[in-house]
Amino acid sequence: MSKTYRLFISHSWNYDKNYQKVVEMITDQGISFYDHSVPKDDPIHTDGTDAQLHDAIEAKMKGTSCILILAGMYATHSKWINKEIKIAQSYGKKIIAIEPWGAEKTSKVVKDASHKIVKWQGKSIADAIKELG
Repeated sequence: MSKTYRLFISHSWNYDKNYQKVVEMITDQGISFYDHSVPKDDPIHTDGTDAQLHDAIEAKMKGTSCILILAGMYATHSKWINKEIKIAQSYGKKIIAIEPWGAEKTSKVVKDASHKIVKWQGKSIADAIKELG
């Protein structure tokens, strides 16, 4: 019987295609997982306060096996990335940084907080989930 991993995939909604691609790559590797990420159509994302979004992220992260963060440069400038990292660390969650495909510059903030840095490849991501999750 294979393990079902509980994942929180941190991402910017401005880069939704990257999030969808990560989900696809994990699925293509045969990893069984439950996605704890805050969905794009969640009303808290569009109509809620920062405090409500923080609480929603915290609630989603609590029960996860590990946290995946896309380490694109936009992450360095995201007001939420540091909050997500702090929440993950407060629960002792393992963080996997995924370097975007073809990116020459990546987020030092994300990489410094991560337990493992992987390339934009399904196998690398899946191996890290199996190792840390």
